[in-house]
Amino acid sequence: MLQKLPLANLIFLDVETVPQHANFKDLDEEWQELWAKKSAYQRKDQFTPEAFYDRAAIWAEFGKIICISVAYINPDTNYRQLRVTSFAGEEADLLKKFKNILEGHFAHRKYVLCAHNGKEFDFPYIARRMLIHGITLPEKLNLFGKKPWEIPHLDTMDLWKFGDFKHFTSLKLLTKIFGIPSPKDDIDGSQVRDVFYNDQNLERIIQYCEKDTIAVAQLVLKMRGEALLEEHEIITV
Repeated sequence: MLQKLPLANLIFLDVETVPQHANFKDLDEEWQELWAKKSAYQRKDQFTPEAFYDRAAIWAEFGKIICISVAYINPDTNYRQLRVTSFAGEEADLLKKFKNILEGHFAHRKYVLCAHNGKEFDFPYIARRMLIHGITLPEKLNLFGKKPWEIPHLDTMDLWKFGDFKHFTSLKLLTKIFGIPSPKDDIDGSQVRDVFYNDQNLERIIQYCEKDTIAVAQLVLKMRGEALLEEHEIITV
């Protein structure tokens, strides 16, 4: 049961991704062809590969991570303080920093990664981008040979499915249902590419990523039947 999992053992996280390049035309001919083939099923006849390229961020082969936000609940405050930090900027550098905390402070097997739709997106995306950069995977992302119950991942979307594999529920909808302050009060995921490439405003994306991470932590509290954290109990470090 979720209530039996110590709150202090959860590492809440969210990632923000963008296409590898600002524009489709920045890809060489081979990359353009590979993108056309990769996206063909999703595009069908409605979009050209170029018109569909702004969605390249969702594939680790054609996108990149520009921010990872991480949060954990401090047990020394009677579990009423959430500490949030972010790694942003050049991808290889932020991935190495994220790996360092997984192999440092959070190395013990008791710690569990927690994200919304993390099993389908955040966790595999991070792992794939690490391998692309030649970064060896930390134990918590190296799933080869592990049994399902040995994988230290918790997914709030999985928790809400209750075994219904057809069911997808966005984080925005769940925050609305449970009365959690919306993380989408400024931008949403569809705007991240433009904010990064056109506005060149990474700080705005970091704030958005941190809000998503906080929302995941608040959602877990609600699912456990516990009170939401107040604004003064959330600390950015």
